[in-house]
Amino acid sequence: MKLTGRVVFRDIETGVWVLEGDDGRTYQLAGGDRKIKKEGQRIEVEGQVDKDALTLHMVGPVFNVASYRFL
Repeated sequence: MKLTGRVVFRDIETGVWVLEGDDGRTYQLAGGDRKIKKEGQRIEVEGQVDKDALTLHMVGPVFNVASYRFL
């Protein structure tokens, strides 16, 4: 699955990096590398939503990043 959107840091609990998707949904980013974790960066990510993951952050489903590119 491919998603595009803007990377944002949310100061919830210990902090979490999310993708505010162009589809209007918010996804917690997992995987990828540190280069994508830059506030306001627009990216396209490819990967899968982990429907079984539970987190403390409550910001949306966890998206496991397999690959990415900057827009």
